Amino acid sequence: MGLYFGTDGIRGVANGELTPDVAFKCGNALARAGAKKIIVGRDTRQSGDMLTLALAAGATSGGCDVDDVGVLPTPGIAFLTEALDARFGVVISASHNPPEFNGIKIFSDLGIKLSDTEEGVIESYMSTSTLAESGNIGRYCQRRATEIYRAFLADSVKGSLSGLKFVLDCSNGATSKTAPKVFSALGAEIIPLSCRTDGKSINQNCGSLHPENAAQKVLDCHADAGFCFDGDGDRLIAVDEKGRIVDGDEILYALAVLFKGRKLLKNDVAVGTSHTNMGVEKALEKEGISLLRADIGDKYVNALMSQKGASLGGEQSGHIIIRHLLSTGDGVLTALQLAAELKNKKMSELCSASLYPQTNIDIVVKDKLLVINHTDLWNRVAKLSDGFDGRILVRASGTEPKIRIMTECSDAEKGRKAASELAELVKNI
Repeated sequence: MGLYFGTDGIRGVANGELTPDVAFKCGNALARAGAKKIIVGRDTRQSGDMLTLALAAGATSGGCDVDDVGVLPTPGIAFLTEALDARFGVVISASHNPPEFNGIKIFSDLGIKLSDTEEGVIESYMSTSTLAESGNIGRYCQRRATEIYRAFLADSVKGSLSGLKFVLDCSNGATSKTAPKVFSALGAEIIPLSCRTDGKSINQNCGSLHPENAAQKVLDCHADAGFCFDGDGDRLIAVDEKGRIVDGDEILYALAVLFKGRKLLKNDVAVGTSHTNMGVEKALEKEGISLLRADIGDKYVNALMSQKGASLGGEQSGHIIIRHLLSTGDGVLTALQLAAELKNKKMSELCSASLYPQTNIDIVVKDKLLVINHTDLWNRVAKLSDGFDGRILVRASGTEPKIRIMTECSDAEKGRKAASELAELVKNI
């Protein structure tokens, strides 16, 4: 990680770590990197307008044209970047973070997030700004492109969704005006939740971080499934018809089996991460599918997919990449692929992998680098790992001031105790 970029672009509190000056520098750096046109979009956060305009000012001052497509899910920007022949696609969003945060994500002209090396180049350009001569200043325009993205989503489904009922929790974010319209256009009956776009309530007790709301609504309304998106729409957490929450690992399993049956699973492999549940790995093995593990972060999943020629990958958090349809994770696209299959099976039948009990604890810290490099922490991990039938993972969050602890053990109580012990140690450090 550099001065500006973390594991998922630039992230911080708006007008705190992430100021209009940072956005201006980033936009100007994209122009310095040779961009003649960029696409920019955002989620519903209150600070989105400010940062979008600042980034656009930086880009245009450097001689780059900017097409502003407004509020649109992150994967929609990735799709449009390639479809509209732009050099870069930029998303002003902090994904699943609270409303006061915002961020800058950058996609290449292939609709893929920039590599660490590419981000390093952009960051080096941010140290100084270069202004174009007056006759070469770029132009800014607001472009209507939402329908292009919606049409792409609808075309990914063969047939209709008529006769099916879905709860859609849009997290008061970017999918609020996308997911309901696409599902309805395909004939589904929908029960929308958290579709406000005021920018002040994005991710607040709703969406993929709080799928329990959709779970209760599925039971109350006798829906076929529930689909919960995060603020920028690149994640999906589902709910089956019994009200059981289905995470990204189970979705990865369901789609891998489904796509293998349709001969769409290249090389019979699926890419997960170090957090992917061991139960999913074993369930995939029984289906003749190998699980490959990447570092945590959807861009690392995507990179390993490219390296191994895989067409499907994903994270437990709900980032699912379906390469034969789109180059990046898309919560609505993933939900549609599952929804279409519910004409034949129930959601509980699709997502039937038996998971190992996991315990996940996040601890807010002042200095995550100090904690993650502390000798006492790793000595304790080594001690707990001795004779532990499972896995213990401890890492620093790439997007928040947190240490994340995960234990996975055949003995659920032993796993919980190990996680709690490590959490207490982190707090004391």
